[in-house]
Amino acid sequence: MRIDIATLFVEMCESVLNESIIGRARKNGFVEFCCHNIRDYTNDKHRRVDDTPYGGGKGMVMQADPIYKCYEDVCEKIGKKPYVIYMSPQGNVLTQQKCIALSKMDNVMLICGHYEGVDERVIEEIVDEEISIGDYVLTGGELPALVLCDSVARLCEGVLSGEECYEEESHFNGLLEYPQYTRPEVWKDRKVPEVLLSGHHKNINEWRQKQRLSRTLIKRPDMLKQYHFTKLDSKLYAQIEEEQKSNEMISK
Repeated sequence: MRIDIATLFVEMCESVLNESIIGRARKNGFVEFCCHNIRDYTNDKHRRVDDTPYGGGKGMVMQADPIYKCYEDVCEKIGKKPYVIYMSPQGNVLTQQKCIALSKMDNVMLICGHYEGVDERVIEEIVDEEISIGDYVLTGGELPALVLCDSVARLCEGVLSGEECYEEESHFNGLLEYPQYTRPEVWKDRKVPEVLLSGHHKNINEWRQKQRLSRTLIKRPDMLKQYHFTKLDSKLYAQIEEEQKSNEMISK
């Protein structure tokens, strides 16, 4: 997979993309990141890529032409049109399912806006989708783009040691992840749950699934409305509800 990033801050992006698991994946060729400085595509002798907005108002707007020329350069380099995403607070909020879909694509291009955003005409001309990482506004699109790069690249083949590294994580299958523990067995009088020390894999798996359902019910009940329950899930969920009722009666 190749991800191209059109940005005003190449060094900022490179510093993140060269670190940790994603940096190793990049070095080993499992995913390719190419950062492009939008200023390299302007004809302005001062390398300006923004101007005042038509109609008045504060701030500056990034011009369409440098972004478009950067896009054309990427198209020429890869020999086809990439799937173009504009990182924008107006876009659809990034989800794990969207990350999975994007990880199956060969070429994705991310456009990072700045100032008051980019000229609407370049969005209309080349952008396939607008994506947000949350209902808030940042100073630029670089941080959202890097979040997307990390969440998508880690799903690409070879980046993690195996699919099980992410298949049981929060949101992957519609539930939150179960709690995790490591040594020591007792910490500040808190013990690791006995079932995890038992070596009984069936019991461990059922305990973990029950924890996933319980955590989702408590922290993100909205997710359960779209979750497809298996027979085991229904059995475990009934146990959770009974336990909740018992706890409520005791508290009274």
